[in-house]
Amino acid sequence: MEPPQISQPPTDGSADAASGTAAPGRSGADHAFEVPVLIARKRDGGELTEGELRALMTGYLAGEVDEAQIAALLMAGVIRGFTDAEAVALTDVLVASGDTVDLSGLAGPTVDKHSTGGVGDTTTLVVGPLLAAAGCQVAKLSGRGLGHTGGTLDKLEAIPGFRVDLSAEELRDQVERIGLAVAAATQDLVPADKRLYALRDVTATVASPALIASSVMSKKLAGGADHVLLDVKSGDGAFMEDPAAARALAELCVSIGRARGRATGAIVSDMSQPLGDGVGNALEIAVAVETLRGQRGGRFRELCLELAAATLELTGRDPDDARRTVTGLLDDGEALASFRAFVVAQGGDPAVADDPWGVLPAAPHVVAWRPGAGTVARFGCRRLGELAATLGAGRQRQDDVLDLAVGLEVLVRSGDRIEHDQPVVRVHARTEADADRVLAQLPGAIEVGEAAFSAPPLVHARIGLGDDRVTDPSS
Repeated sequence: MEPPQISQPPTDGSADAASGTAAPGRSGADHAFEVPVLIARKRDGGELTEGELRALMTGYLAGEVDEAQIAALLMAGVIRGFTDAEAVALTDVLVASGDTVDLSGLAGPTVDKHSTGGVGDTTTLVVGPLLAAAGCQVAKLSGRGLGHTGGTLDKLEAIPGFRVDLSAEELRDQVERIGLAVAAATQDLVPADKRLYALRDVTATVASPALIASSVMSKKLAGGADHVLLDVKSGDGAFMEDPAAARALAELCVSIGRARGRATGAIVSDMSQPLGDGVGNALEIAVAVETLRGQRGGRFRELCLELAAATLELTGRDPDDARRTVTGLLDDGEALASFRAFVVAQGGDPAVADDPWGVLPAAPHVVAWRPGAGTVARFGCRRLGELAATLGAGRQRQDDVLDLAVGLEVLVRSGDRIEHDQPVVRVHARTEADADRVLAQLPGAIEVGEAAFSAPPLVHARIGLGDDRVTDPSS
C-alpha cells in the first residue's frame, strides 16, 4: 500500500495547521497530510501512524520535508514521549528506507552485538574477535560518535590504514572469509536512520527510548544477523541513567527484534564510571588490544566476556559452556589472532595487535592529575566524556574533524584507595593550554573523599536470556 502523501501548508493561510484542517481541494480520501499538522499532533501528545511516519521519512529523504520540521518533530516526541507502537512503526520505516544485508548461507550462526553508548566502551573490539574465534559470523554495522560517547568507527580509524566503508557485498564476503567485519552503514542501508542519527546529535534529541530503540534495531535488522545481543547502558555516563529506564529500553529493543524473527537478548550494564581506562579514540583501541593480549583485567574485560558468552547463549549454547569457551579463547590468544585478521582484512596496520602504543597516533602533551590521598567515590562519567570531546576526541558539530590521539586515561575506579602522589587521570592533549584547561575541571568530574564507597554492580539485568521473558509491543 502506498504511504500517505505529505504536503506543506499553502502560503496564503488557507490551512489551519494547529487544527489539522486540510487545504482546499484536498479531500479526506486522498490521504494528504500537512507536515505542521503532524508536528502539532505530536506536540500535543498524540500518536502518529506507521503510514504517517513513512510519509514523513520518505519526504525528508526526498527533500520535500524540511530538516527543521523533522527536528521539531523529534523534539516534540522527546518531550511528550513516543509510544512503543510508534517505536515499532519507526523501526520498520527506517529498515524499509533502504537495502538490507543478506547473510543467508553463511557457515556459522550470524550474530551482531550493539552497545547503546557510554564512556570508555570499546567492547566490540574484544567481543567481535571472541565470537569469530568461537565460530560465529559477526557482521556489525557501527556508528560515529554521538553526544558524549565515542563511536566504534571513529575508534577504528585511529588504526593507520583501517577502512570502515564496505559495500554490502564486501561485508558479507569478509564475514564469510574470516568471521568478522565492522563497517559503516552504506548510503543504501537505512538511509533515513543515518540522516536522523546526525540530526539528533546536534538537536539534543538523543535521549529518547523510542528513537534509540528504532535506530538501534533498524540497523540490526538491516544488518541481516539472526542473533542480536544488546548492551544497554545505565548510569551517569549513559543515555538512560536510571536502571529501570534502561531495562525498559532493553525490553523494547528485544521485543522489536523478536517480533521480526531475530533471536534477541540484552544485558543492562553499569555506566556510572568509565568502563575501560581509555576515553578517546586511539586510547580506547590500545585498551582493547591490551585486553586481547591478556595485559588488562577489571570491569572492561569482565563485561567483554559476559557479552560474548550471552551472544553464544542466543545461538543455543549452554550458558556455562559459553562462558568457558570465551574465557579460553581470550586466554589462549585465539581472540587476538582473530582481531589481527580483522585489521588486515580492512586495510589496517597489523602491528597494532603487537604494539598498539607504537602504532596508534599519540598526543604531544600528556599530563597527570594527582588529587591527593583518599578514596575514589562517584564519577561524573558523562562529564569525563564531555571533557574528552572538548580536547577533540568527540564532535561538537556534525562536520567537526576528530583528533584521534587525544583523550583521557582514567586509572582508578569507584572504591579505590589512592595515595598522595598517585596519578588518577592522564590528560592526552594537542596543546599545553588544552591540557591545563581540562586538568582544572577534573575535580568536578571525580569525587575523592575519605569515606568508603561501593561501586554499583557491573550487570544490572539480563533480558531475553535464560528464563527472562519479554512481550511483543506491537501486539
